[in-house]
Amino acid sequence: MLSRCCAAVLILTLLTACGGDSGPDADEPASTSSETVDMTDVPTASSTDEPTPSPTPEPAEPGTRIVASGSEFGQMLFDGTGQAIYLFDIETTSKPRCYDACAEAWPPVLTKGDPVAGQGVESSLLATTDRADGTIQVTYNDHPLYFYAHEGKREVKCHDIFLNGGNWYVVQPDGDPAPPG
Repeated sequence: MLSRCCAAVLILTLLTACGGDSGPDADEPASTSSETVDMTDVPTASSTDEPTPSPTPEPAEPGTRIVASGSEFGQMLFDGTGQAIYLFDIETTSKPRCYDACAEAWPPVLTKGDPVAGQGVESSLLATTDRADGTIQVTYNDHPLYFYAHEGKREVKCHDIFLNGGNWYVVQPDGDPAPPG
């Protein structure tokens, strides 16, 4: 009789502990927790002790190179190919004002990466500004920089010329316009 009583208590205890659930079906895995475990960082039998290399970032594209060189107006700025660089005196901030027909005659000095200070150029004076069309223009001493569209390499035809509502000057390495010629 004692064994029947113990068996009844044991069955009652098991039913109470399981909450009246008859247990998992044979096709369902048993779970001991209601939390989901993220297994993405758990090593598997095929993993090694070597860390997975992280993707290598693309190297930044080098920007437009600006150099200082001698000219009939003294030392002035050129791009890396020898094209003379100008500033527009009505631009008193780094915000460009030369667009449309002005920018056709005076194309902005654009860059895709950070501009590069070459020989004789103060890197602390080089920067960039965003143009309305989404391109990036090089600035020097807070002046947006331009080329003249009708000059060849190492030519300086338009220093101290009044066009498009202001004067155009070549730029000295200190960031100031060269004196009128």
